[in-house]
Amino acid sequence: MAATYRNVLAMIGDTPLVEVRHIDTGPCRLFLKLENQNPGGSIKDRIALSMIEAAEREGKIGPGGTLIEATAGNTGLGLALVAAQKNYRLLLVIPDKMAQEKVFHLKALGAEVRMTRSDVGKGHPDYYQDMAARLTRETPNAFYVNQFANPANPRAHETGTGPEIWRQMEQSLDAVVVGVGSGGTLTGVGRFMKQTAPHVEMVLADPKGSVLAPLVETGKVIEPGSWLVEGIGEDFVPPNCDLSLVKHAYVVEDRESLEAARELLRLEGILAGSSSGTLLAAALRHCRAQTRPKRVVSFVCDSGNKYLSKMFNDFWMLDQGLLDRPQRGDLGDLVPRRHEERATVTISPDDTLNIGYGRMKLYDISQLPVLENGRIVGILDESDLLMVIAKDAEGFAKPVREAMTSKLETIDAGAPMSDLLPIFARDHVAIVMQGPTLVGLITRIDLLNHLRRSIR
Repeated sequence: MAATYRNVLAMIGDTPLVEVRHIDTGPCRLFLKLENQNPGGSIKDRIALSMIEAAEREGKIGPGGTLIEATAGNTGLGLALVAAQKNYRLLLVIPDKMAQEKVFHLKALGAEVRMTRSDVGKGHPDYYQDMAARLTRETPNAFYVNQFANPANPRAHETGTGPEIWRQMEQSLDAVVVGVGSGGTLTGVGRFMKQTAPHVEMVLADPKGSVLAPLVETGKVIEPGSWLVEGIGEDFVPPNCDLSLVKHAYVVEDRESLEAARELLRLEGILAGSSSGTLLAAALRHCRAQTRPKRVVSFVCDSGNKYLSKMFNDFWMLDQGLLDRPQRGDLGDLVPRRHEERATVTISPDDTLNIGYGRMKLYDISQLPVLENGRIVGILDESDLLMVIAKDAEGFAKPVREAMTSKLETIDAGAPMSDLLPIFARDHVAIVMQGPTLVGLITRIDLLNHLRRSIR
């Protein structure tokens, strides 16, 4: 019988474990704790409730107060969930690499969001943690949650997550694979295991560019790099992160992380976020490296529905150079949506301008090739639409052929890349052709994406 809860906060924790059955785990059995089943969709619901309730007990926050936090996303969502239920104002400072879905979710929950730079380090005034601390000093009756140093963070995992895993695994467990955002999961679960089952190994999964795994493996602090996965990895060691608990550490590149998360959905039916891909990739490496059967637990930290526009979007993956496709050896390699792959968004000359407008909005594009009987006969862009609609309020009902540009700026697929520049200088999009056949469109940003990938 399904449980009945007094409110949404009572639903936090006691998340299920599921075994990975369709991915090669070597001689081991790998189990994933589905933290995406928390009401806010992530493992961070646990620490959000723990930190706010601790602040209430200690008199650090009260009616009418403001909570302020620096977050890459999921802690913010957990805090927003709890703050909304407890009627606190919440101000979040987030780095600008955060997925748009998370931003929309935060604002829908009533949080105030301040976006800041993700390319600066600690000590810079625009660094997200430094900015949050400054805003706390400037805001009356405010409490800086500070997940990175707040002891209620690891305590949530030491008293909740760790015991849950031990009970669900029926006290038969060999390793737990965790990542570090704030360090709370590693430290809290690690402390519980050290006291209850000291043979259980804590294994760190860390994105390439983070300083943590290299510090574990070599004892040396490296110069931090950059990475795409969200909410995991650090450019410093958070006060809440006890790396002495770590037995092994794995460095995982973005591509491996995102491929693992996509494979998890395809083969196991679990829609997980990018950090979960990092954990899964490291857990699989650890499992496959064993010489005898072991029981290993890792986490689905949050839901992949927050990353549908990124890691589960083939075009975004291609733009980032994280997805392979057949190379043509010509300008067709710069076309993100190839017509031969049925990826080009097109329109007919007899369709209405309203249909064209709808497709531009739906696919977030600004121009549409106009095809008739399989041949390109024109192109419709935002300017063409605007010129008609601005003069005639009923213009959306007119056919595309009355607004499209018939004088086409085409370029042969075999032309040199430099031939694109004069086209862009005329504020046109390049229509790439292979003889009479449309290959697709190239815009300025497509060329920039290609150039960025080529220098990585």
